[in-house]
Amino acid sequence: MKKGLTLCCLALCINAVSGIAQDNAGLTLPAGFKANLFAENVGSARHIAITKSGVLFAKLNYPNKEGNSIVRLEDANQDGIAEKISGWGKYGGTGIYVKGNSLYASSNEAIFKYELNSKDEVVNPLSPVTIVSGLIDRRQHNSKSITFDKANNIYVNIGAYSNACQTKDRTPGSEGMKPCPILDSAGGIWKFDGSKANQTYKDGKRYATGLRNVVGLDWNTATNQLFVAQHGRDQLNTFFPNLYTDAQNAELPAETFYAINEGDNAGWPYVYYDPSQHKKMVAPEYGGDGKKEGSNEFKDPAVAFPAHMAPMGVLFYTGNQFPEKYKNGAFISFHGSWNRAPLPQEGFFVAFVPFKDGKATGEWEIFANGFAGVENGVKVTNTSKAKARPCGLAQGPDGSIYVSDDTKGSIFKISYLK
Repeated sequence: MKKGLTLCCLALCINAVSGIAQDNAGLTLPAGFKANLFAENVGSARHIAITKSGVLFAKLNYPNKEGNSIVRLEDANQDGIAEKISGWGKYGGTGIYVKGNSLYASSNEAIFKYELNSKDEVVNPLSPVTIVSGLIDRRQHNSKSITFDKANNIYVNIGAYSNACQTKDRTPGSEGMKPCPILDSAGGIWKFDGSKANQTYKDGKRYATGLRNVVGLDWNTATNQLFVAQHGRDQLNTFFPNLYTDAQNAELPAETFYAINEGDNAGWPYVYYDPSQHKKMVAPEYGGDGKKEGSNEFKDPAVAFPAHMAPMGVLFYTGNQFPEKYKNGAFISFHGSWNRAPLPQEGFFVAFVPFKDGKATGEWEIFANGFAGVENGVKVTNTSKAKARPCGLAQGPDGSIYVSDDTKGSIFKISYLK
């Protein structure tokens, strides 16, 4: 699938299926792959992590009906379905990560560490070590997604509590603040020591800036580099109707996937990426008119996806189960859009981005689709009616991948039949 291809064309190629209770758990997959429901109704499962023995941990955005915000799922009899399910914790949030015999989980303002025993059970679930606290939570773009590098450093997203850093947020015609004061403590990726307790902002480092909101991120071990997927800004036409049509608003800006090095600036809020022009454009809040090109000081994306699809998870595939084309490539989950009108809302799938010589090729494809289901024979595009919305991604020890859904609480397992 070519870079810049619009979803109004893409939608014609999608073979949606109904429900999540039929063959392949209701998903459409490439030939040779199968899917099953690993678990259902676990709660608002955001990101997920898996141990070397195959125990899966899910971080819930809100405590579930049992009152737990972290769920442990074990498939003890190896039939592809979790039958041993337990949980703990009372705080919501998104991030979770297994590193050695430690489990890290984040709330919307802190990161905690739990120790695992030889059975991958949490030793003291009610007494985690606080690794970082005091991260900004202003209720907008407040998820604290996390990943690790090889040296045990934590990388955490601190999303911008704004759409475009306007003087009056989300107000028609309001000018942007320059410099944007939000970038001092949000709108980027911060780096912390994963072994050190009780850190705050002053102990960390702003690793990258100019990123409006990153929910999906992963460390590419093949290139030893951080990759992030950004949610692009909203409502160009709503706030600047004299500059953008409804149709342009539906296609702008791209959802962007970046290869990040320390010190990089992706340009939010000053620029956005136009996937049809393949250029960074000056944002209207800062004097842009849809034609004025942005500065080269800001980073170009490795891949540009169609607008408003909400990338939620990033996973670099390092397993051996899938065919060779998937090795060291990136899977990205898309939650589904809400503001692509007058075009149909889109997303609700997992995409695959192939890599060659450590770089994204720019070509991408839909890998797993059909999460949203159909209603009266028509593909569901309303987020409130979707049967499932892909969010977290994780790779199991056998090379299968798992996809979480943070609406109904399903977890899908996708495997390749050799």
